[in-house]
Amino acid sequence: MGAAAAGALALLAAGLSLMIPDGLWLLAVAMAVVGMSASVFSLARQKYLTEAVPVEFRARALSTLGGVNRIGIFIGPFVGAAVMHFAGISGAYWVGVAGMAAAAVLAVTIPDLVVAPSSSAAGPEPTLRGVAMSHARVFLSAGAGILLLSALRASRQVVIPLWADHVGLDATQASLLYGLSGAIDMLVFYPAGKVMDRRGRLWVAFPSTLIMGTALMLIPLTAGFTGLLLVALLIGFGNGISSGLVMTLGADFSPDRGRGQFLGLWRFIADAGSTGGPVLLSAVTAASSLAAGVTATGVLGFAAAAVFAVVLPKLKHRRNY
Repeated sequence: MGAAAAGALALLAAGLSLMIPDGLWLLAVAMAVVGMSASVFSLARQKYLTEAVPVEFRARALSTLGGVNRIGIFIGPFVGAAVMHFAGISGAYWVGVAGMAAAAVLAVTIPDLVVAPSSSAAGPEPTLRGVAMSHARVFLSAGAGILLLSALRASRQVVIPLWADHVGLDATQASLLYGLSGAIDMLVFYPAGKVMDRRGRLWVAFPSTLIMGTALMLIPLTAGFTGLLLVALLIGFGNGISSGLVMTLGADFSPDRGRGQFLGLWRFIADAGSTGGPVLLSAVTAASSLAAGVTATGVLGFAAAAVFAVVLPKLKHRRNY
């Protein structure tokens, strides 16, 4: 509730920054707060569902959470565009304020969980450093796969519009490509969660990264709208079936005590990958060409698939994995 309220206030400040002279500094501070609020909000949702949902339904619950998030990301720009038509560019921020304020109000209605104390509950509260050291093996193995997957996901968001511009498509066509890819992305999250619950996490982790990696490496072979559309749909499918995978694996490996600290570190690894993916794309493109940069991001998918294939069968979660 606090994170949603802080996000709403920050978006309000961002909208007001457009109305004052030299408002860039206010916009920068506001967006930094929005980013922090989003991280806390996501962590709170993940931790709540991890503890509220029975283990046998965990992947479906967290995949649905990821899928609902995708639906919001898909709808948000259309709502923002409609409001901006009447209120100008600041209208996008007012939509954000309304959305985050509504999320804060809804959070009030969600009851706190009452977790029964376990035999291991005695002793001081685990520290971030302590959790990092005691679970270093998980962070260095499964965490590496999460890092690569997050880099792959972030890169694919940049690659489609960049390559569309590269082959001469206009902004409308590029937007249509991105939107259709996002639509496929939204449609497959629940079946993917069901597969993870019934057959295991590897059954989604391996094919999703392999599909996205292959699709990204096919992009340089496209030269027009139709070819790029087919590849964009394949990317959307691969990303869609991985919905909730990062959160599910984080929940699987998280301990009962220190779960919040563990999930915070897990998200940090994922966010580091999301930051590094586009940086890799930019660096390789600057050094060689856009085609080489796109191919390099595709390699991330194969690397992630290899990590998951080796790590996930060996790292057994003590309760359910």
